[in-house]
Amino acid sequence: MSVQIRSNRVVKIGLAVTLLMGMLPCVLLAKSFKLQQSTLVPGATGQVKTAKDKNGNTKFSVQVKHLANPSSLTPPKSTYIVWIQLAGAAPESQGVLKVNKNLEGKFETSTPNKHFDLWITAENDATVKSPSGPEVLRANGVQP
Repeated sequence: MSVQIRSNRVVKIGLAVTLLMGMLPCVLLAKSFKLQQSTLVPGATGQVKTAKDKNGNTKFSVQVKHLANPSSLTPPKSTYIVWIQLAGAAPESQGVLKVNKNLEGKFETSTPNKHFDLWITAENDATVKSPSGPEVLRANGVQP
């Protein structure tokens, strides 16, 4: 019986090591970029974490804290939009960043782009095609 217990432990340890080794490249290859806040939201903080996905795309996650609800801004707005822009190209909307009652938000997506600037604006309309509202947070030179 003790041989079987040792065998099970060896299998469990081997499985754990294999899982950790599989996750290690993702952790080591992930990069983090601090979001710089504007004077409109001086207490806001945030970061962008990036990594390459299995298809070579840039997967990124935006995490913010202490970001005021857009309706609390002066003038009030209805939503926050995440934008990316390649050098010399037009900005591209990535989607809506929702802020919860704790003034925290998270947004995740992926893009085929490898190097871009990212920023968040406060907008009156979630379907806006180009940034028109004030910029609240920004990170330049984002890359996987």
